[in-house]
Amino acid sequence: MATNAHVAPSEIAKNYDPYFLHESEESIALYQQLMQQTQMALVHNFSKSKKPYSGFSHRELKALLNKTFSETVPEKPRNMSELINDIGEVILKHSIAVTNPSCIAHLHCPPLSIALAAEVMISGTNQSMDSWDQSSAATVLEQKVIHWLSQMFLQTEQADGVFTSGGTQSNFMGLLLARDRYLYKQLNWNAQEQGLPPEANRLRIFCSKDAHFTVRQSAFLLGLGEQAVIPLETDHQHRICLSDLDHRLKEVKEENLLPFALVATAGTTDFGSIDPLNELANRVQAHQMWFHIDAAYGGALILSDRHKEKLNGIHLGDSITVDFHKLFYQPISCGAFLVKDQSNFNFIKLNADYLNPEDDEETGIPNLVTKSIQTTRRFDSLKLFMSLQALGRKTFADMIDYTIDLAHDTAGLIEQDIELELMNQPELNAIVFRYANHSYDENVVNKINTIIRSKLLSQGHAILARTRVNGCIYLKLTLLNPRTTLKDIQSILSQVKKIGYQCYQNGGV
Repeated sequence: MATNAHVAPSEIAKNYDPYFLHESEESIALYQQLMQQTQMALVHNFSKSKKPYSGFSHRELKALLNKTFSETVPEKPRNMSELINDIGEVILKHSIAVTNPSCIAHLHCPPLSIALAAEVMISGTNQSMDSWDQSSAATVLEQKVIHWLSQMFLQTEQADGVFTSGGTQSNFMGLLLARDRYLYKQLNWNAQEQGLPPEANRLRIFCSKDAHFTVRQSAFLLGLGEQAVIPLETDHQHRICLSDLDHRLKEVKEENLLPFALVATAGTTDFGSIDPLNELANRVQAHQMWFHIDAAYGGALILSDRHKEKLNGIHLGDSITVDFHKLFYQPISCGAFLVKDQSNFNFIKLNADYLNPEDDEETGIPNLVTKSIQTTRRFDSLKLFMSLQALGRKTFADMIDYTIDLAHDTAGLIEQDIELELMNQPELNAIVFRYANHSYDENVVNKINTIIRSKLLSQGHAILARTRVNGCIYLKLTLLNPRTTLKDIQSILSQVKKIGYQCYQNGGV
């Protein structure tokens, strides 16, 4: 916009008033209009979808997007109502319908409507959780929710935590604190000031071979390399094999290596398996290691009277990862990182005069950036808080219990079907299986199951995941959605067998 030297800056600024939500009637009217149109686009193009996906290929979507939006940044502004309509037709209509009962591929949950309402407040107020003067009431609420989480999981007043973007960040923080505490306590080395010591290449992390990939990722991001991670064998329930752990602990000691952390998983991605937490805690204590528990998936069991005993021993963790955009039914992204001893946050603490000056601490002003590797951070605790308030613990527990029951019923269906092969009895709500015609060799069976998944997606019938177990391709159902019924599952399995048989008739292609 061209400016006129004779026009007062305050007059020019008024041109931009409607673009932002503030006290003027014009601003409020535009905001309400846009919100209403956005809701209509979401309802019409997304929530009313009969299928979990439209079936459009990547090439078709790219062509449609380029045709509708020929310019990424037009020189002149577009009509906002038309823009919202186009987004609805091109983007929303061809998005993955996570609320559809047949969208059961990943740890990707349908979000609660009350949480979507909270998202409007979160984005509208745009609080930044790094400092008190950017997030006053938001800081107080996050502290309240974190205190509840800390007591639920770690059962000590010394526990603390912070909201994160999810499991990747939380797992990284757990291993970061584990590394730096070990260096400080065992080697008298301050990693904040001195970087990594000469002994860094001897540091080792233990985890299940089925642990989340972010354990390996964290190791190389921490400068230790993937070679620092020792993957442990699992038992028939896909849990850490204790005898293998004992053997490997003895082995690393004999090799003069430095085991500093053990990562247990409470809900593996593929099988939902929960490692033996109490037994692992005994080993950790005996070898003076940090005990990090990745409960991103299974942490929600803490709300269930029927299943929370599966998390026995979780309070023994030095740190815990828990995600809310899984079985707490929150919009992405929303997670938390919890520590048993809040003083360990000192290993990442740094003061900046312009953000969180030390004299704020003297007056008791909380700047939450001292507990996070993020600076600017969203007010995500609001949506979890509103969801817990609106539904209550028992409703959450009932939804979680229902999905676990559904998984057991589904496993029963698959086990009884001669055309299907079940890989696991579910501990949470993940089912690994495949279409298996034993007249073919494994390569052909692998190819058929790959085709089954692709056709279900392209035809819009269902969204299933695939994984590899012992080198073979399997299909996976992740039954997070409490709207999914056994009838939905029966329909999906029927489609799986139909496509599989067609491939069989065509010689495996």
